[in-house]
Order: sequence, then structure tokens, then C-alpha cells
Amino acid sequence: MQVTTQTAIDDTRVWLERAVIGLNLCPFAKSVHVKGQIHYVVSRAQTAQDLLKDLVFELKELLAQDPSARDTTLLIAPDCLADFLDFNDFLAEADQALLDLELDGVLQIANLHPNYQFAGTRPDDITNCTNRAPYPTLHLLREDSIDRAVEAFPEAETIFERNMETMERLGPEGWTALGVGRSQECPHASLIEETPGAKGFGGQKA
Repeated sequence: MQVTTQTAIDDTRVWLERAVIGLNLCPFAKSVHVKGQIHYVVSRAQTAQDLLKDLVFELKELLAQDPSARDTTLLIAPDCLADFLDFNDFLAEADQALLDLELDGVLQIANLHPNYQFAGTRPDDITNCTNRAPYPTLHLLREDSIDRAVEAFPEAETIFERNMETMERLGPEGWTALGVGRSQECPHASLIEETPGAKGFGGQKA
């Protein structure tokens, strides 16, 4: 059964509030969340080619918006690239789109996936959960915003390592208890606040 657009957004907000902000995986996320500066958009693309078209559109849209109204975009893709290796391959096309649009150095694309796996880790390694969102997701960020956030946060380079330690303390049972998967795994998704919620929220390491 295809997940609805609203369910995909609700699930993503729950994940953001409980995991990203709740575990402080990204110290920069809470501010844009409470100010309503995160734009959530669901792509109904079923192929990588169609997702790329939606990505190009959303990159242009983000650049066209005032940062005070839309600082960052979460492009959620529940209907395609369920396999992480396929998703990982797609990222090269996403980065090429930035170059083609001459937006390299202006915008940045981070990535999140329900089966995210860092190189050199096992699929069940709990540290992979720092970058596991309910659906394949492309996080579009402004380079200027990233620079300001890093300047304001002392020792920003330690975020990745700190997140690994947080996940190891939490463990698989703790992560499951957060209820941050798709809606069937997250029965309280309908109870989240309607207030809309920096490299990716998981502090992924380049």
C-alpha cells in the first residue's frame, strides 16, 4: 500500500523531533524547526529519473525563497530507491545536478535513508541510525547557513564522533523505542505538533 503524502511528512517530522532534535544529533536542527524554516516536500517519483527532475525543481525553489522563510528542504521519496545501494548510486546524479545548475558552493545535498550504511560497517551497526530517516530523503541546505551554524557551534567537527557515541549508548532497543520508523512502526505519528520543523541532520561525515 502506497504511503500518503501527509503520512510521509508526519513520519519525517516525528523522526526529526524525536531522533534528530531529541537525541541532539544535529545541534542546528532545533532552531530552523521551531522557526518553521524547514520545507517538507514529498516526491511521488517512482524512478530515479523522475526524482532527479523533482530534485532540480526543489533546488531552484529553495534558492528562490527568502532564507528567513525557507532555510532548508527535506525532499522525501517514499516510492523509489528503497535499496540503499541504488540510492547511493543516485547521489552522483544529484551532485551532478548541482554542478549543472551552477549551484555548487551555494547549495548542498545531504542524504538520509532507512537502510543507510556507512562504509566499513555492518548493516545492523547501530551507528548507521544517525543517518536513518523513515524514507529515502534528500536534505537540501544553503552553504551560507551551514557556515553560520558551524561558526556558532564550538568544535563542530566533533559532532560525528559524538553521534556515534550517542547511538552506541542508546543501542538497538533504545532506537526502536523512539518509534521513528514508517507510520506502521510509529503509532503516535498523528499526535505530533503541527509546527513545521547542518551537513545532514545526522551529522554525516564527508
